[in-house]
Amino acid sequence: MKNIVFLTGTRADYGKLKPLIRAISEAVNVTGSIIVTGMHLIEKYGLTVIEVEKDGLLPVYKNEDEFYKDNDIAYSVSQTTYKIAEYLREVEADLLVVHGDRADALSGAIAALGSNIKIAHIEGGEITGTLDEMFRHAISKLSHLHFVSNADAKSRLIRLGEIPEHIFEIGSPELDILSSTLPEIDWVKEYYDIVFPEYAVLVFHPVSTEVSRIEEQIQNICAAVVQSNRKFVVIYPNNDPGGDIIFKGYEHYLSGNENFKFLPSMRFEYFLSIMKHAELIVGNSSCGIKEAPFFGVPTINIGSRQNKRTSNPSIINVDPVEAEIADALSRVAEVEHVKVKEFGDGKSAERFIGIISDLDLDAIKFQKTMD
Repeated sequence: MKNIVFLTGTRADYGKLKPLIRAISEAVNVTGSIIVTGMHLIEKYGLTVIEVEKDGLLPVYKNEDEFYKDNDIAYSVSQTTYKIAEYLREVEADLLVVHGDRADALSGAIAALGSNIKIAHIEGGEITGTLDEMFRHAISKLSHLHFVSNADAKSRLIRLGEIPEHIFEIGSPELDILSSTLPEIDWVKEYYDIVFPEYAVLVFHPVSTEVSRIEEQIQNICAAVVQSNRKFVVIYPNNDPGGDIIFKGYEHYLSGNENFKFLPSMRFEYFLSIMKHAELIVGNSSCGIKEAPFFGVPTINIGSRQNKRTSNPSIINVDPVEAEIADALSRVAEVEHVKVKEFGDGKSAERFIGIISDLDLDAIKFQKTMD
């Protein structure tokens, strides 16, 4: 029986991995567990490990190290890698599954590689044009199996030298949840005390290579959204370096303004329901690039974080400049609302478990080489 271990470090990547974790939990010839680290264990961000435990899909191991202590990625990766390796060896894992482009996923991949445990990477081969993209490609080069969102991502991995037969196009797993029945919006709004009849969603994360400019960026964003006089549900940024600057900006420019409802975190399905019924998405989260177009909700994508990722008629790309953001907010009603399935059709978990169940992991060479 294969022993599959998943690694999750944020509320977002858990939501994306959850359909795959559920599929493993229901399979008869596979077992597994979940390593929880990073933002999940930080009270400021909602202590979202509680949600992982509530789901009860697989046993949970809490990696208690302080990820991103003092905004020091190098420290966090070094401290976390060893503990993850210890756990993987203890449970005799056959495969570690990591997602995306976060430093905690890179830490897990290094830990698995050093423990002779094979690695599967979810959503490799995508591009953003920021530091995260470098992490993503590094994780792909450490990985033995790739489960990608579309043909473009597969093509990029092949150009990176990955074996085509080990790259499986399954779509983005979070779209499985989007394709299912989401919680009723009235219930979700009551649960989170959101009183706005109509609202936009604001999610802006720090770009680590732009820390010196984040204060100006958040000042411009706050000025533009206040000027718009719209109601906003604001989700806290992630804990990358620069996150505290965004917090301080919100506190300085938006605190006390009744047009803004702040939430540290949301259960992923609840967030999807909020997003599905939003007037628009504002910020630089991947949700504005992947999930929002799937619903046909327009996006104002700010800055470089999602640079080069994709483009479609429902996305307005702007620089973090007050005038550009304000202009986009004033003309968003003109945006063509087109539902796009560029990143999948909602059947990722079905494809994933079919591949994992039939795959002979022993036949996949651990040592990778380039021709």
